[in-house]
Amino acid sequence: MIENARHEIGSRLESMDRMPTLPTVLFPLLRHLDQPVEKMDVNRVVDWIGKDKSLTVQCLHLANSPLFSHSHSIDTVRTAVVSLGMRRVREIALSCCILRLVPDKPLVLNPVVFWEHALGCALVSRQFAQQIRFPDPERAYLGGLLHDLGLVVNLWIVPDHFREALEKATKERIPLHEAEEQVLGFTHEESGALLAAHWGLGPELQEVIGFHHSVGEAKNHQALVAIVSLSDLLCRMSTLGHGYAEEREVHLTELPGFETLLKACPHLERFDWARFTLEMEAYLPEVRRLVTLLFRSR
Repeated sequence: MIENARHEIGSRLESMDRMPTLPTVLFPLLRHLDQPVEKMDVNRVVDWIGKDKSLTVQCLHLANSPLFSHSHSIDTVRTAVVSLGMRRVREIALSCCILRLVPDKPLVLNPVVFWEHALGCALVSRQFAQQIRFPDPERAYLGGLLHDLGLVVNLWIVPDHFREALEKATKERIPLHEAEEQVLGFTHEESGALLAAHWGLGPELQEVIGFHHSVGEAKNHQALVAIVSLSDLLCRMSTLGHGYAEEREVHLTELPGFETLLKACPHLERFDWARFTLEMEAYLPEVRRLVTLLFRSR
C-alpha cells in the first residue's frame, strides 16, 4: 500500500494540483521583497499590503506585539512597515501565504496548534541563534516559521493518509514525521521541500524545510538547519508541539545536529539550556495570544 501511495502522492505533489490558490497581491510583494534593501520601495510595499486586509491586520498585530520589542502603539501600515523592517514584512507575507493554505476547520490538523508551533519555533530559533552568536538570527526565525510547510502540503494532497499518520503519532506518542514515514512512505520534509522549490524560496530555506529532521543530510547550510531542528524539538518537548505529548527521552547534546552546530558556533559549548528553557516558557502566553489574533484576521 505504501509504495502505491508514494507513487500517487508523488504525482500529485509534482503538479500541486490540489493546493488552493493564493491572493495575487502576495506574489509581486514577495518578489519585490526579495531584492536588496536599497532597491526596495517603501511606498510600493505599503500599497501592496494595503490591498490585502488580512496582511494589513497581521502587520499591525505583529508590530504591536511585545515579542517584537515595540513599546509604542502602531496604527498605520506605513509605520508598521518602517517599524518591522523589510525582512520582517517578507516573513509576514510568507506566513500569510501559509495561513491561507490551512483550512478553517480543524478536520485533520488543528490550525491553531500548527501556528502556535510554527511561531513558537520561529521565536525560539531566533533567540537560540542570538545566544550562540549565529551570524543571522533573523534567517533562523524565518526557517523556524516555515520548517513545517510540508504538513500543510500533506493536509491538502493526502488528507486521509495524513489523518491516519497523525492519529498513529498521537496514539503511540511518537514524532509525527516517523508516523508519516510508516503510513505515507515519506515525510513532510519531502513534500515541504517540493513546495518550497515551487514557490522559489531560497536554498537555505529549502534545506531547513527538507532536512530539519535529518540534519546530517543537509549539504550547504547545516548550522541553520541544526538550529531549527533543535528549536523544533525544544518546542515539541514543551507545550508547543503538534497537539499531543511525545513520549521519548531526549539528550540534546547527543543529537546529530548538536555536533554540527558546535563546530559552526563554539559558544554552544557554554550554552545554559536550563535558563533558556525558562526564558522560552515565559513568552508562550504571548505566542498563543498572537496566534489567536492572527486567526481572527483571516
